[in-house]
Amino acid sequence: MSQEDINATKVIIETPDKSFVFENPNVQKVIMQGQTTFQIIGNYITEESKLEVKISQDDIEMVKSQANVTDEVAQKALEETDGDIAEAILKLSD
Repeated sequence: MSQEDINATKVIIETPDKSFVFENPNVQKVIMQGQTTFQIIGNYITEESKLEVKISQDDIEMVKSQANVTDEVAQKALEETDGDIAEAILKLSD
């Protein structure tokens, strides 16, 4: 078994719905029987995870032309609908 201290300033563990953020944690790398594990000791906060949606210019153009709106309005609608083109068009058509 070998153990090594890691000089970490921040550790983030991301799950589908939240993140655990450790600031200035005590991190140790442990190798035992060929397996490497990390031990994190310290205070943490939890944050809600947000999926980052990539909105392309083509998506904006599609919504813009179908809903007859400006680029800015089309982009805002796409952001509000998590990039769903059809939902954005429907939202702007109402």
